[in-house]
Amino acid sequence: MKPLIGIAGNILLNNADLNGLPITYTPQGFVNGIRQADAIPVVFPISDPAEAKDYLSKVDGLLLAGGQDVSPLLFGEEPSLKLGATNPARDAFEIALVKEAIHQEKPIFAVCRGLQLVNVAYGGTLYQDVSDYPDLTVQHIQLTHFETGAHTITIDPESKIGKIFGDQYVVNTYHHQAIKELAEPFKAVAWSKDGLIEAFEAKSPNQSIVAVQWHPELMIPYDLMMQRLFTDFVKRTIKKMN
Repeated sequence: MKPLIGIAGNILLNNADLNGLPITYTPQGFVNGIRQADAIPVVFPISDPAEAKDYLSKVDGLLLAGGQDVSPLLFGEEPSLKLGATNPARDAFEIALVKEAIHQEKPIFAVCRGLQLVNVAYGGTLYQDVSDYPDLTVQHIQLTHFETGAHTITIDPESKIGKIFGDQYVVNTYHHQAIKELAEPFKAVAWSKDGLIEAFEAKSPNQSIVAVQWHPELMIPYDLMMQRLFTDFVKRTIKKMN
């Protein structure tokens, strides 16, 4: 049977086209990437954190997508004037999903906000806005169309990311929060040219985690290399299943 991949969903409010009805969703690029990797995507609605164990027991891997800012209260800071919208219910549910996935040794693939959320879940911290980073020299919210790579990253060639892309690649970028302190269970494996962490992986060989700051789901139609992140993720789930 094909692996089932749980995608942590978001909620859309006040959509004028739908008479303001709240809508649970995930960006189509994640669905396409998982399906093209020959797995079955299942979108999780934002739910009670106590139900995370039940959700994870039904799937073979967890995908965390982009979206709202991660609340700085989770890493001991008050919200700055630069903080964007947050969703505390989403934060709480996704942190529970991450911890349960790690407990069940289910592979994780985290994108943008997902990377930040996983880091915070295990004690890491964030820059609430990249402008707070003292060595900022690279544009991290690109003005170029988001399906196009906009800045270069340097990659550890021995990492999972490195085995896909080599030691350097051009990625898109659409984030204003960024990793400040990386949580202890993880190791940085890619960096922007101004030194911000662009990807990390789990240190433990028992846990399969790949987290990236860019948006591969948007680049897939124009850069086939990005599909390899989804294919690798599904292969990691199959390896765990066996």
